[in-house]
Amino acid sequence: MSPRIRGLLSFRAWLKARPQAADALLAVGLLAVGLPQLFLEKLPATPEFERFRDPDVWAALLVAAVTLALTWRRRAPLTVLLVICCGEMALALAEYPPGLPDVAAFLVAVYSVAAYRGLAQSALGGLIAFGYFVTFLLMLPVSSSPLTMITDAALVAGVWVLGRNLRLRRAYFAELEDRAARLERARGTDARAARIEERSRIARELHDVVAHHVSVMTVQAGAARRIIDRDPGSAREAMSTIEEVGRTALSEMRRIVGVLRTDRDAERAGQELAPQPGLGDLGELLDHVRETGLSVQLWIEGEARPPSPGVDVAAFRLIQEALTNTLKHAGPQARAWVRLYYGDGDLTVEIEDDGRGTATFMGDDGAKTGHGLVGMYERVALYGGELKIGPRVGGGFGVRARFPLEA
Repeated sequence: MSPRIRGLLSFRAWLKARPQAADALLAVGLLAVGLPQLFLEKLPATPEFERFRDPDVWAALLVAAVTLALTWRRRAPLTVLLVICCGEMALALAEYPPGLPDVAAFLVAVYSVAAYRGLAQSALGGLIAFGYFVTFLLMLPVSSSPLTMITDAALVAGVWVLGRNLRLRRAYFAELEDRAARLERARGTDARAARIEERSRIARELHDVVAHHVSVMTVQAGAARRIIDRDPGSAREAMSTIEEVGRTALSEMRRIVGVLRTDRDAERAGQELAPQPGLGDLGELLDHVRETGLSVQLWIEGEARPPSPGVDVAAFRLIQEALTNTLKHAGPQARAWVRLYYGDGDLTVEIEDDGRGTATFMGDDGAKTGHGLVGMYERVALYGGELKIGPRVGGGFGVRARFPLEA
């Protein structure tokens, strides 16, 4: 880009940032072009034009005042229009001939009042300009034909309509830009909400996996420590179970965190992400729990049907978390029961134990405590289900959730 073009673009940007300076340059330009013409141009030698006075210093001052008023045409367009009308009326009453600067200033003022003010003020300015223009034509000593008057009046009306249309166009584009900005902000808000929800979901999954498997490993490690001297074989078996459960926990954690990987990371890993666990994996979960010494029984009633994928994962995690809490709080002699009821359109999941963990589950004020219970409520609510948690009649603790089969 040449330095000249670059300078012109910089000057244009400077004028755009300072609209009043641009209007002042417009007024000075009209005055510089039109004022010499006012003194140098000779009027036709006809009886009608002989009634005009020759321009003098007072005419030049009036023309300059009328033209330079355009400097404030955007800040106060209606006031500028009134000043120009009064100045041109003074020129007409003094019988000075109309010139290019004052006529052009009048048309620019009509355009400005329509382009930079609302409908009420622009309509008032248009009526004032039209009424003044007709009066000005009638006051001229030069007779005008009806066609000329109609043409001149149409010019004034056209300039007003042009300014009004440009104002509406600017408002339309401003609304489009504002709407685009609002949509961009809304998209950013939705993206942040989605990220927060995804973090919460991953946190729930990690809590369920870590809490369950670490609880199983803790119980097995405690058993191995107690019997390692008198029964080394059983201790080795318990340690093997700890190793297996630890590997399972690592595998599930890799799968959960794997959803954060990009496609390139997945290709680099050379394997696809494994599916989430569901009720089909319930037997394996109960086997892990039984290996800790907790007696768990499973009942399935009704016609078993596969629920939606989300409900499948949520029901499995609910059972996993409830059994984990039983392992941690119910005591060494506790027993647990898991029941699945398949209804016409819903699935009811019950997990109960006869242990002594009620006080640990419940706070002093009876409120549920712990991230695990909060995660249970969030999972069930996410799929439009119902959850009840509390002590059983006769001792122990119970968790009962109802899920719609179709989330």
